[in-house]
Parts: sequence; structure tokens; C-alpha cells
Amino acid sequence: MLRNREIQIFILTMCLLSFITIIAAAFFSLAATVLVFIISALLIGCSLLFTSWRYREIEKLSSYLRQISSGDYSLDVRDNHEGELSILKNNIYKVTIMLSEQGSLLQQDKIKLTNAISDISHQLKTPLTSMLMMADLLSDAKVPAAKRTEFTHNIRIQLERIEWLVSSLLKLSKIDAGTVYFKKEVVSVKRLLQKALEPVMIPMDIKEQTVSLEGKDSVTFTGDILWTTEAIINILKNCVEHTLDGGKIDISFSENALFTEIVIADNGKGIAKEDLPYIFKRFYKGKNAGEDSIGIGLAMAHSIITSQHGDIEVNSKSGEGTEFRIKVYKQVI
Repeated sequence: MLRNREIQIFILTMCLLSFITIIAAAFFSLAATVLVFIISALLIGCSLLFTSWRYREIEKLSSYLRQISSGDYSLDVRDNHEGELSILKNNIYKVTIMLSEQGSLLQQDKIKLTNAISDISHQLKTPLTSMLMMADLLSDAKVPAAKRTEFTHNIRIQLERIEWLVSSLLKLSKIDAGTVYFKKEVVSVKRLLQKALEPVMIPMDIKEQTVSLEGKDSVTFTGDILWTTEAIINILKNCVEHTLDGGKIDISFSENALFTEIVIADNGKGIAKEDLPYIFKRFYKGKNAGEDSIGIGLAMAHSIITSQHGDIEVNSKSGEGTEFRIKVYKQVI
């Protein structure tokens, strides 16, 4: 402590003031001089003791901060006393808690990133392996023209699948990162559903499936029509994929004072009871999933809807069909 320049200046100043006071008291009497000397000695001693205590407390805080910088957030430096040091301790503790929470979030983000990379690698491995094999076969001059056409077509299909997967993962990552701006505009639900049905009409015609649309033209919700269309398309694709030839898909919509509701139901294979809790989990494939299913469409739909103050419920029975119930809640001011 005595090596501290500030402490040295403080002691020197106190001693100088005491010396001047003792010299002044000497002009009055010996008793006054002794009294001033004793009082000065006591003041200097008390000041040194108090300064020494504060110095030790600051040393403790310095040690605490060093432990925090090394990643140890378990120490609690708070006390219930009044004073500047206590306020400083409490503020340091608050910063420690904040750093601890941020550290936990960063660790979770690292785990998510690792899992995402692992999932992406797994999903890309199958089509890439398939394309490599077909490319090797195409290099053989003896391969018939019909086979060449077939391999080329299959390679194109696999490339489109990879393109869709990468595009979907980019969209999901943007939603997860909170960088997607969802517009808040009044959207006609009927127009939204008609727009979402356009990409799935050809697959439905091929499978001779029928679709019904029921609801009032006046039904609306506040949200982003483009992103919500993306969510509905993914749900409709799931329904078309799991509904047999000649099946049907019923869509109804309505609104009340609390929310706007869209119900999409099919009479397809249904979802196994044990799969229901996980159908919105990324890359999850249930028992009734198709061979080409990746398990990302419903995860994206869920992320888009929930990011717009909405919710999706699923009711399903194996062999009887599935019902998706989407609710977009209205903001009450």
C-alpha cells in the first residue's frame, strides 16, 4: 500500500499539515502543542487505517474482476451496506450476471451452429453421393442414350433439391437471427390462400386431389403476405404429399376479436401419435414421411407464423388425416 503514489502524497500532506499545526500551537503553550500532536497522530493513524481498509477492498474487487475475465461468474461480491464501495460491488455483480447470461447464450448459439452444420452436412451428403455416382456412370461411353437421359434428369432433380434445401436453410437462419423484417399490413386471407395454392395445384392435379376453400372475403389479418404465403405453401405441400390419389384438402378461414384462424385439413395418411410433438422440429422425419422428405418445411412454417404473433396447432390420427390450425393474434393497443 505504501508504494502507492497516491498514498504517499496523502501521508506527506497529512504530516505537513500536522507539523504546521504543531508549530502554530507552540506559540501558545506546551500543553496545546502536546494536544495538537496527539490529535494529529490519531487523525493520521485513523486515516491510514481507513485507507488501508479501502485499499484491501479494492484489491478484493480487482481479484474478483480478474476471475470474471477468466470466465468464473460464480462469485458474489454484493453486500447490504451503504457507501460507494457497496454501490460499486452491486454494479459489478450486475455486470457479472449480464456477462454470465451472454456467455450462456453464446454457448447455446455455438451448439446450435454445430448442430446446424451437422444437419446440413447430413442432408447434402445423400444427393451429392448420388450425383457423383451418376456422373461417374455418364463418363462411360458405353452407357446407352436412354440411361444418359435418365441420369441427367436425376442429377437435375438432386440439384433442385439441394438448391431448395440451401434456400430454406438461409431463410430459417435469417428468422432465427432476427434479421427478417416482417411487414405489418392488412392482408386478405382469401387472397393469401389463393396465392399459396398456385404452386401446389399441378401436384394436386397429378394426384387427382380436390381442394375446397371456405370463408368470407372480408377476413383479414395483419402481417407479411410474402412470408406467410411461404408458410402456407409448406403446410399445403405436406398435405399433398401425405394425401393419397383422389384425396381432398379442405381449407377454411374466419376471424374474431382476438385472432384470425386458418384451418387446413386433409384425409391422408395422418401423423403417428408419437411423432406429433416433434413435427415442427428441424430435420425431423416421422414414420409416414416420404423418402424425399427433408423435414424442414413445417419447421420453417412454424418459425414464420410464431414470429408474427401466431401459433400452429396440429390434430391428427394415423389413417384418418391431419388438421393444421393456424391462429394469428391481433395486437390490442
